[in-house]
Amino acid sequence: MTERLEISVAGTKVGVRVATRPGGGAAGAVLWPSIGEYPVYDSALYGALTSDESRVERFRAAVRALAPGRRVLDIGTGEHLNWARESVSCGASGAVAIEAMDDTFRNASANRLAWGLADRVTLLHGVSTELEIGSRADVCVAEVIGSVAGAEGAEGAAAVLADARRRHLVPGGVVVPDRCVTRAAAVNLREVLGGAPVAFAPEAVPYLERIFDWSGAPFDVRLRIGNPAPEALLSTEEDVEVLDFNGDLRTEQERRVRLTVRRPGSVDGVLTWLRISCLPDEEPLDALRDPTSWASVYFPLFDAEVPVERGDTLDLTFRVRTGADGVHPDYHLAATLRTAAGELTATHSSPHRGRAFREHPVHRTLFPE
Repeated sequence: MTERLEISVAGTKVGVRVATRPGGGAAGAVLWPSIGEYPVYDSALYGALTSDESRVERFRAAVRALAPGRRVLDIGTGEHLNWARESVSCGASGAVAIEAMDDTFRNASANRLAWGLADRVTLLHGVSTELEIGSRADVCVAEVIGSVAGAEGAEGAAAVLADARRRHLVPGGVVVPDRCVTRAAAVNLREVLGGAPVAFAPEAVPYLERIFDWSGAPFDVRLRIGNPAPEALLSTEEDVEVLDFNGDLRTEQERRVRLTVRRPGSVDGVLTWLRISCLPDEEPLDALRDPTSWASVYFPLFDAEVPVERGDTLDLTFRVRTGADGVHPDYHLAATLRTAAGELTATHSSPHRGRAFREHPVHRTLFPE
């Protein structure tokens, strides 16, 4: 069941379709706006991150391996100064922590004093691409990876870490995480949601309102899906965005892949999710299959569900371009679906700071007039 709520954005009422039953459909999938790339974090969201053991343990293992005796830079440190604090506790010679969001910085400042870290951790307020940190660091830890690899944080992950390598790290300095990719597969949104109606989780509405307030107007947000069932994938899966943080790191890229349908069904878009390695030789964490707070993102393509059979193909072009703010990426998808009935093409653009509103049928469902 769903209901229509209203939120106020810049003095205008905006309708939002909300699920009245918590927990999603049969698979437990829940729909939120993608939140990681916007300054809307609060204690509840930070708590979800710090309690994510799959995520935390990988970063912790990398810090413990790399930090002793070295100067560490922690970008997006959060109110708990997570990796700056961990670094000095395991023997780093010192740490610089950077936090952009005002409330989070104030909380981090209070915690830094309360925990006796004032002599060991330097805390800076702002975005790393605009700050100077003094002496260069040997290791940069940046937990600014989102459900789409390059999109997270006060700055886009690729842009912030390319800048960190250029200006904040010594030659040969190391970045944590080491590598992350965005995977994609063809899906049907109804299946991804486990049969639940297309509607936002009630808990997501305040964050949706904050994103729109920050933007100054409503727009077609990226659709973040928690707990999607892996069996909802209709096709093979491929990497559509690759970020090698210690290698050839590209802030803009374009990848063309072919997704082959594995079972009969109907396709209306693609599901993307993260695979991440904090150290070079470790098995990547797969956000679709491993327990983690990282979610998936659904990109709509076709205006209606398109029947497909095993062996049909979806040729997908996935473009990443730097957005209007110079740091966050915009995503542009183009697809050609080939079935026995013929060819069907579709495109979808998902800018960081959106202009379109109610452009696709799924967004018109989520934001009813």
